[in-house]
Amino acid sequence: MLQPYKGRVFDPCCGSGGMFVQSEKFIAKHQGKLKDISIYGQESNHTTWRLAKMNLAIRGIESSQVKWNNEGSFLKDAHKDLKADFVIANPPFNDSDWSGELLRTDGRWQYGSPPAGNANYVWIQHFLYHLSPKGIAGFVLAKGSLTSKSSGEGDIRRALIEARLVDCIVNLPAKLFLNTQIPACLWFCSRDKAKGRHAGEILFIDARNEGRLINRRTRELGTEDIERIAGTYHRWHDGGPKVKYEDVKGFCNSARLERVKELDYVLTPGRYVGLPDEEDDFDFAERFGRLTAEFEGQLAEEKRLNRVILENLKKIRIPK
Repeated sequence: MLQPYKGRVFDPCCGSGGMFVQSEKFIAKHQGKLKDISIYGQESNHTTWRLAKMNLAIRGIESSQVKWNNEGSFLKDAHKDLKADFVIANPPFNDSDWSGELLRTDGRWQYGSPPAGNANYVWIQHFLYHLSPKGIAGFVLAKGSLTSKSSGEGDIRRALIEARLVDCIVNLPAKLFLNTQIPACLWFCSRDKAKGRHAGEILFIDARNEGRLINRRTRELGTEDIERIAGTYHRWHDGGPKVKYEDVKGFCNSARLERVKELDYVLTPGRYVGLPDEEDDFDFAERFGRLTAEFEGQLAEEKRLNRVILENLKKIRIPK
């Protein structure tokens, strides 16, 4: 969907370098030149960073700008002045340990101060900070990022939408990732969107029913599924008189910002394409807080019942 043919590709949470390898494969598949892209990355885990360096080396990809530091991208930005043409990333979901209390007034938070207990909107603003004036970012996030209103996240999302930065949202199927059961989505944000023909719209794609189960725990997107999703985006983004985009009920919808405002800036694709919301379409922090309160209430009730039982036991007189 991003088509990184040429320019600077940045992943500030690069892991073992998978996003860079996919960029290289994309260029090779489309007969491009590998030297036309330069990659920049950062990883806080030293062992994972070494794997990334090896992964890139065996493919002949220049990796001198893939940096390691154990402080992480927020506390120590290794590419502070970088303005990338593409940001491609899969950051940790709902990360609560991002040193938020130390970075309350950081200059990267241009659209609102993110909560100290969740890094989803920290990553989004970090990505946007590093985009060039015509740059585009594509990244994976927990699906709760589309609806959350806790700790100011709803206000940040509204600011991003009103600034015409959100280009496309893709709802992904469940069981797609091996390392998490948290429902996920794709965000695409563009610095140049406000000047484009879709400045006042956001494309929503609901791909929750795409792909096939390869076992009870894992779903896989096939080539046709990926081409359907990517092709829909490119027809909407780049299409003209000969290649026209059309809304498909239950799959895709190009929604005006007025409609997004009517729905209180919630970005769940199902609400726009005509599919019912899933049960997992929830505010993670709100649900977690409610379940915690319920659990604490149950513990208090258990304590009360135990006390009542003990008091009743004391009243029992056993015949001698």
